[in-house]
Amino acid sequence: MADSTTKFGFVAFAETWNGRLAMLGFVIGLGTELLTGQGILGQIGLG
Repeated sequence: MADSTTKFGFVAFAETWNGRLAMLGFVIGLGTELLTGQGILGQIGLG
């Protein structure tokens, strides 16, 4: 039986934090592109 207070798996709490962290990563990625003038792949040597 699943515990209703779990914070792992496809529950609203986990999905909310996943979305927040994804948005944060996207903004950081755009910021580094603006500051360096290179894309993310170019920064790590793949582009």
